[in-house]
This record gives sequence, C-alpha cells and structure tokens, in this order.
Amino acid sequence: MPRTERTADQPEPLPVPGPRQGRHRGQRRKQRRSRRGAAAAGTAAVLVAAAGGWLAFGPQGALTSASASASAGRSQDGVAAARARSGALDSGHTSSPAADRSDRNDGTVAELPGLGAGFRARIPARTSQVLLVSGEGRNSADSTATLWTRTADGRWQPGTSWPAHNALKGWTADHHLDDLRSPVGVYSLSDAGGLKADPGTRLPYHRDPDFTVGGKGFEGEDLAGSFDYVVAIDYNRVAGTSPLDGRKPLGADKGGGIWVHVDHGGPTHACVSLAEKDMVALLRALDPAAHPVIVMGDQASLAV
Repeated sequence: MPRTERTADQPEPLPVPGPRQGRHRGQRRKQRRSRRGAAAAGTAAVLVAAAGGWLAFGPQGALTSASASASAGRSQDGVAAARARSGALDSGHTSSPAADRSDRNDGTVAELPGLGAGFRARIPARTSQVLLVSGEGRNSADSTATLWTRTADGRWQPGTSWPAHNALKGWTADHHLDDLRSPVGVYSLSDAGGLKADPGTRLPYHRDPDFTVGGKGFEGEDLAGSFDYVVAIDYNRVAGTSPLDGRKPLGADKGGGIWVHVDHGGPTHACVSLAEKDMVALLRALDPAAHPVIVMGDQASLAV
C-alpha cells in the first residue's frame, strides 16, 4: 500500500405603521383620536396573541411539532414565520435575528450551520464539542474544519475555522479500504497520540515511535511529521485504545485507522489533516467530558 497515510488504512489508516395622519382641526381631530384608539387596540391584541406563545421552541431552538400544530390554526403570518424559521435551520443557514434569537450579539447560533435534520439528529445530546469538517465538494480534497462548543442554553459557539485536507477523491457514505475517499458521518473522538510529546490535551495521549512516517504524498510532498500529532476518528476502530491499534470491528474491507493529523500539504488516503499549529490548538481544546465528535463530509451530504 502507498505510504501516504501510514496507518490511515494503516491509517487510512459537520408598527405596523398606523394610518398616515394629517393635520386636522375640530371634528377631524376627534376622528383622528378615534382612529388612533382603534389602531392601538389592534396592536395590543397582536401583542397579547404573540405573548400567548403561538410558537414554541425545543432546547436547541428547533421548531417543535407542538408549536407547529399550535400555530397552524392561529394565524397565516404565524405559520409563514414558522415555516421560514424551520426551512432556514434545515438548510443549515442561520435565520434572521428575530427568528433564531441571535440578536443577543454573542456570536452563537441555534443550529450548527450546514447540517440538515438528519445529521443534527445524529449528534448525541450529551455532546458539547463538535469538530465540523465541511468538504468543498464530493470529489474535492479541500475542506474547512471548525470546533463548535454547545453553550449552557443549548446554542452553538464557533471557534476558529481551519483549512483542512481530506481524501484524494473526496467523500463517500460507504467507505472501503483504499477507495481514496473519506467516510461521511458522525464519529466520536476518544484518543490521541503522536511521535511528539503530549502538547497538553485532556484526551488519553499515546506517544509512540511507531507514529513515524516517510515517503511522498500524492502531490510529491514530504510526509515526514504528518503523525507528530493525531486524533483517532472512531470509525471502524476500538475506542479507548491507542490510535495505532489495528483492530477493525467492521472488517478490514471497511478500512480504518482514520485520523485527524498534521497536514503534509496535500490530499490524504482517508484522513482529515490540519496545520501543525491547528492540531496543537485542537488537542488542547478537546475535552473528554464534552464527549466530542467529528461531523465530516462534503457540503451536499451534510445538508441532508
């Protein structure tokens, strides 16, 4: 096998304005006051209805089925607002401040951007750290990685976004050994290691001389140092062991030994790679108590 990823297959090893008022006198002034009173009463009725809770939201800000049914019989405007909000979240885009309450100006969002309902549902409720790796395209080796943290009130705070590489041929939902595609999915991050000393991670860290790698990558780049720091992606591996553990519960044909590791300047066999300084930052940030996961795939796949 090519030595592009030593263990990555050993390894392959995401107001209302009121009516316009003119200047009136006499009887018209009385009529104007009357109209104002009617408009104020109408506005008050709208505010009371809004306060009555036509729309309800779940712990992460997603529209609940109860709120959807409650709004259905109340107001066409309420239904339209609910659909607009739900559609924005399903498409992975942040909705307007009025819709998702991001007007707190704290930088948080109600839902992780770019993820459809299917992927959001796969993130464990106990997880409060998500490394979202979003590929530029199904057949692209370029991607962006961002570590998101869930806040106490269930929203998501982004960290720095890092440029990343993935497999040479892009992504697949059905990964196999040596297909040169990274597996799309949601996987836990349990163990770390590397050739270099622990940079200060809270994950179990396995320093081992067998993290040595040599040779050239797909674009002729030097692979030395690629495994100085790694985080094992729990795809077809036994969690709680060194990233070098070669056991593959799904069988050898499904590949394995897929890591986040130091970028060597080109595509990988199946891993995700970050610049060395970004790997150190990731290792220091990951916390087992936050039950971290990686959500990884091309943008179109993640939006499902």
